[in-house]
Amino acid sequence: MMAKTRIKSFILLHIIFLIYSLGAIFSKWASNTIFLSYDFVFCYGTVVFILFIYAILWQQILKRMPLNTAYVNKSAVIIWGIIWGHVIFDEEITGYMMLGSAMILIGLILVVKADE
Repeated sequence: MMAKTRIKSFILLHIIFLIYSLGAIFSKWASNTIFLSYDFVFCYGTVVFILFIYAILWQQILKRMPLNTAYVNKSAVIIWGIIWGHVIFDEEITGYMMLGSAMILIGLILVVKADE
């Protein structure tokens, strides 16, 4: 029973990080608009909203797992950034990005295993 709760917590944690990573998309879109235009205000308003939702969900996840485990997993946001950059903005994924992503994943696995 405990393992199922732990798995659900990790899935929820990474869904929260996925939501958090969406803020970077709207920030980049806002950077390509005229300052204080409707599009700019909309994009940055969306960033603030995403950060608000993230803050609430982050507090909820901290009730379920230790801060050090949750915070180390936050590095997965970098991987989401690479994915969003490629899919939405047609940015190139380099070998160094792949290597860095692999290192992040290995580190996450080591931390999660150490907490067991």
